[in-house]
Amino acid sequence: MNGRRTLVLRRRGVAVQLAWRTVVVCSVLALTVAGLAVFALMTGSYRLGPGQVLSALAGGQTGLVHDIVVEWRLPRVAAAVVFGAALGVSGAVFQSMLRNPLADPGVIGFAHGSYTGALIVILVVDGTYTQLVAGALAGGMATALVVYLLAYRQGVRGFRLIVVGIGVSAMLQSLNTWLILKAELEQAMAAAAWGAGSLNGMSWDRVVIGGACIAVLLLAAALLSRPMRQLELGDDAAAAQGVRVPATRLALIVVGVALTATVTAASGPIAFVSLVAPQIARRLARTAGITLGPAALVGALLCLAADHLAQHVAPTPLPVGIITVMLGGGYLGRLLLTEARRRL
Repeated sequence: MNGRRTLVLRRRGVAVQLAWRTVVVCSVLALTVAGLAVFALMTGSYRLGPGQVLSALAGGQTGLVHDIVVEWRLPRVAAAVVFGAALGVSGAVFQSMLRNPLADPGVIGFAHGSYTGALIVILVVDGTYTQLVAGALAGGMATALVVYLLAYRQGVRGFRLIVVGIGVSAMLQSLNTWLILKAELEQAMAAAAWGAGSLNGMSWDRVVIGGACIAVLLLAAALLSRPMRQLELGDDAAAAQGVRVPATRLALIVVGVALTATVTAASGPIAFVSLVAPQIARRLARTAGITLGPAALVGALLCLAADHLAQHVAPTPLPVGIITVMLGGGYLGRLLLTEARRRL
């Protein structure tokens, strides 16, 4: 009896220790994101001091300083933070659900499906931003449905879904290229630039609309986090604990795809953030599985840092997607080498 009680107390102690470590990691990441955001608001062709930036944010500045901070730079910084957090959570959902570090919405085709839906709205309909969001969401959901049906064989296994998703992703990339080649020159140039993933010219209306959608989806992801962690134990173990496995997996897919589609509609596809952020967060928090809070903060930090580099690494601002592809491609290569060594 005493042995059981000791074991229970030890488990509780370990759980409390892990919870505190996660809280500390999240606090440090949040402070880092806030510091980098202030630094991004300071830098540019018109440099400002930290006091000017904080005063403008508090409403104590008027005129040129207020316009630079609040109207010009803050929408871009806010978009990088919010969209990066959404991509981090989206990647965490798929990697946790499929129990595979390669399960990324961009790799398995969902991001390309959202891009296809948005491209059709841009090139064919010439629609508004609301229609763009709807098109990206419809494209992502349709792609998820196709991948899910093609991968279904008495259930969906993570590796099979990833392989099918990679094939569908290649087909969608070809379709997107064909759509751009058949479009008018001006539309094609705009669509190609937007397809690289860019926060250039970000406005408050896109940040507010996209942020509101992302806030609702993040809340849904938080509510699904407990059954998501139980799915990491396997379908049979999760079902034994009362989890409705098919319904939970479907809800997680909808939330993950919707997060990716919302970001894609606002800024174009920003690659590799959803692949890298959850794994970095897991290593920082030293947790057995992937937790959503650290993944969101790491995604926000990565997107904000990449966008800052994109603005200042070249004479003219670059799309943030170019920087994330460069950083994420190296990480993907390292991840594949690590997985190959484990199998040898």
